Amino acid sequence: MVALGVALMKWSEFSHWGEKAARWASNYHANLRNLPVRPKSNPGDILNALPVSPPETAQAMDAIFDDFENLIMPGMTHWQHPRFFAYFPANAAPVSVFAEFLVSSVAAQCMLWQTSPAATELETRVIDWMRQAIGLPSEFSGVIQDSASSATLCAVLTMREKALEWRGNKSGLAGDKALRIYASREVHSSIDRAIWISGIGEDNLVRIESSGPQRAMTPAALEAAITKDLAAGLTPAGIIACIGGTSAGASDDLVAINAIAKKHHLFLHVDAAWAGSAMICPEYRELWKGVEDADSVVFNPHKWLGAQFDCSTHFIKDPADLVRTLAIQPEYLKTHGQDGIINYSEWSVPLGRRFRALKLWFLIRGHGLEGLREMIRNHVNWSHDLAKRLEQEDGFEIVTQPYLSLFTFRYLPENCSDPDTLNLNLINAINDDGRIYLTQTIIDGKRVIRFQAGAFTMEKADCDTAFDVIVELAKTMKV
Repeated sequence: MVALGVALMKWSEFSHWGEKAARWASNYHANLRNLPVRPKSNPGDILNALPVSPPETAQAMDAIFDDFENLIMPGMTHWQHPRFFAYFPANAAPVSVFAEFLVSSVAAQCMLWQTSPAATELETRVIDWMRQAIGLPSEFSGVIQDSASSATLCAVLTMREKALEWRGNKSGLAGDKALRIYASREVHSSIDRAIWISGIGEDNLVRIESSGPQRAMTPAALEAAITKDLAAGLTPAGIIACIGGTSAGASDDLVAINAIAKKHHLFLHVDAAWAGSAMICPEYRELWKGVEDADSVVFNPHKWLGAQFDCSTHFIKDPADLVRTLAIQPEYLKTHGQDGIINYSEWSVPLGRRFRALKLWFLIRGHGLEGLREMIRNHVNWSHDLAKRLEQEDGFEIVTQPYLSLFTFRYLPENCSDPDTLNLNLINAINDDGRIYLTQTIIDGKRVIRFQAGAFTMEKADCDTAFDVIVELAKTMKV
């Protein structure tokens, strides 16, 4: 029998390493501005530096921590960097990180009320806090999912079961008329995946044309598609609307879409994964007017509000339909002798559940809604200012105007024969430079560059740096 190595960490030693980790985290964030946002790594650099075979005996914690600093960190993209302007943020406010430390230490599996009553009841309370914060009416209940992808999958599964009169889980989809789900081309790719996983099939995700400055789903086209499918003997099941699309912030007219959903008795799910956070500011709620009539709504506090990933709030008008779709209750999962309890595992696809409510509780209390509102308002204002500054520069075109803190632009100097290649070269130069990080997208067939302000520690000076870097490097491009 091989003896365990002497370096095996015990709980009696944990305080030493916990203090070291806390000091490291503090120093890391204090110096984050001095690091390139994206690593200068080549494919295989980290993999080839790691041993091919696992160790047979315990290794010293000093050596493991040294390798973390010297092998792992040089290959990390710094998502908490104040000049991370790519994708959408995955913020982690310090108070939320602290809460996650406690969650990891307690290491509870919070699938049922009885497996941790405090976790369940805190989730019930904080999800209602978030409902109030974004202005949803009291008829909505909610659950914390891991991501908007999971929430959307839950919504699609519920659409499926309601349309099949609850036969799908029992009998499958074979023999039934094809189910149809409707969404614009601006929705997130997670909708496609939900359609795959649910068994509905990609061919039955009906893409509705978008129009107008908000790139919104065209209500007349939606009505026509539903009418056509009904005439063909197909079964319309639901609509997925987006508020703040990933590419350029496309947002659907929820009032018009709701009217069509109600007319045809269709389930309406609203994906506001990123933009929903801004609805804690009352002045932005006009952007999702009509949301109160939806059947389910999702947004991610782990994006713009600062909750450590993962933390997605999923609001449901009729949770009984969701539970009927997802709940499985073998004897070993039943709680006897307690009435009126909620088992949130019956509201989610996974049985196992992390104690996500704790970090949201710490975050809301640690910053207050007004503190979070100030951050979001700053990001929106700074993004609008940057768009105006770029628009005044020779050769720059704002392709889609700011939606909250997201806009797209491209560099189009005189005599440019291939703007797509020019803008691809520009964004590569920007990201290789390292001072800021941006991503690209395609708008109406044109390659454009996205800018999105959302980093928790961002300051106005970081937006000024973005302007300087973009303009400076654009002038080095060969037309």
